[in-house]
Amino acid sequence: MKLPLLSPCMVAVCFASAALAQSPPQKALQSSTQILVVTTPDWNAVEGVLQRYERPRPDKKWKVVGNPITIVVGKNGLGWGAGLVPTDNLATRGALDPVKKEGDGRSPAGVFRLGTAFGYAAQEQTGWRMPYVNLTPSVECVDDPGSKFYNRVVDRAAVSPDWNSSEHMLLSGGLYRWGIVVDHNANPVTPGSGSCVFMHIWRGQGEGTVGCTAMPQEQLESVLAWLDPARKPLLVQLPRAQYERLRRDWKLPELRHVDNPNHAPTP
Repeated sequence: MKLPLLSPCMVAVCFASAALAQSPPQKALQSSTQILVVTTPDWNAVEGVLQRYERPRPDKKWKVVGNPITIVVGKNGLGWGAGLVPTDNLATRGALDPVKKEGDGRSPAGVFRLGTAFGYAAQEQTGWRMPYVNLTPSVECVDDPGSKFYNRVVDRAAVSPDWNSSEHMLLSGGLYRWGIVVDHNANPVTPGSGSCVFMHIWRGQGEGTVGCTAMPQEQLESVLAWLDPARKPLLVQLPRAQYERLRRDWKLPELRHVDNPNHAPTP
């Protein structure tokens, strides 16, 4: 898994927008016109479904875009994460619901901004609009809670490393050939609450991640080609029951699919 955010004056690799980071959570939800909805059957499920939705303006209804995409989340399922909407109150979080922690093998649940796309290629594919960073051998994601760079993607050559644990992003096989940062635990960063969360290419159906959301390369490329930073895209990731319970309060799209990825979307 993986995550971002470092001042461009400190390092050449920057995975977040300072302007977006200043937006109040409610405003960010209300102003988005592109959303990726990931739902799973329950907290411990590894497989789930991603469905795209869009609307022409913030005051219009969400509409389905494309077909549902089979995805996998963490090998231990989902746990409440730190995103745009506070989830540390009993109105949102059940007393027994899991909470995302470093190294727990769970992907974060909640509402999150999508940051910078990344990949092995020197440039993104033609037509992509999200900010893009080419991964080099010195780019790492720091997962050491004791580091001042915790939960940040950095260029080792541009900083003074103080960490004992990190992920070399270019050495992950083909998993990060393409990917995009999920801004979990990003503003502020809380040590130990989970780091380095991305959407990336999967190993295969049913093979969970260490905390990211993954899918086939072709489907990921389709998602990345669709995303537009001007439309303030968001990721909403929840077990289906929690999504249905919170949908009206959070003004989220009505689900148009089932959580069995082998089924077609409902009409």
